[in-house]
Amino acid sequence: MAQSLEGRLVVAISSRALFDFEEENRLFERSDDRAYMALQMQRLEQPARPGVAFSLVNKLLAFNRAGPPRVEVVILSRNDPVSGMRVFRSVQHYGLTLERGVFTRGQPPWRYLKPLAANLFLSTNEADVKSALAAGVPAARVYPDSARASAAHPDEVRIAFDGDAVLFSDEAERVYQLEGLTAFQHHERERAGTPLAPGPFKPLLEALHRLQQEPPGGMRLRTALVTARSAPAHERAIRTLMAWRIEVDEAMFLGGLPKGTFLREFEPDFFFDDQTGHVENAVPHVPAGHVAAGIANEECG
Repeated sequence: MAQSLEGRLVVAISSRALFDFEEENRLFERSDDRAYMALQMQRLEQPARPGVAFSLVNKLLAFNRAGPPRVEVVILSRNDPVSGMRVFRSVQHYGLTLERGVFTRGQPPWRYLKPLAANLFLSTNEADVKSALAAGVPAARVYPDSARASAAHPDEVRIAFDGDAVLFSDEAERVYQLEGLTAFQHHERERAGTPLAPGPFKPLLEALHRLQQEPPGGMRLRTALVTARSAPAHERAIRTLMAWRIEVDEAMFLGGLPKGTFLREFEPDFFFDDQTGHVENAVPHVPAGHVAAGIANEECG
């Protein structure tokens, strides 16, 4: 009988986002894939250390303990199939209930996101992330040097999102970038009652909201909106979420203050932002990823 992932939160993740393969990757960049494959085979019995997104994956999979599977995690990697053996050995070592993987040996793996009906793609490869976003899949480029997640909340998944160009469209961000803060505040005050159009990560927030609404099974989910917006522009963001009938547990309207120290206190398992400056400010404190969407990323191609 054919299997189906219908109804599950599906996360596709590269091997470098899940595990710390930075030493092996440096060899790959200096040499070629044959040397990389040889090193991975030498280390087959040596479990890789947890990577930036390990805590997020581990906690999401814990939602499956209390009943029918609600979360599916799939390895989607440019690694070769031989190196994939070490990935799955490491998965087994940490007791992750993860059994599906696609290994493409250097070819773009993002095209398999649609057959998986993925709600999220995490990768260290910028081109793959941009292609996934262009295909309508929420995706972020993981920063491998990010701080690892806090161990203070073992029974709670914590995820933080930027607003404009991530949860929401970049409509307001375009006004800010092109016309300045005063025009932005006027634009948002005049449209406070008009919901913003969805951004690339609205589908993920919806999927997380559904997971949050299901009967608890020992795991909880906590979300936060962490935005540079301030009053009076805060109101449109809140009303947009209300119109979507989606709640977030915390909202931080920081008015341009650096986000990193606030995120350090929230202690997310992952933070998503469209501006590299905000991501780089967060990286010393929390696991973080860049969402290459909106006007802030147009000059980058």
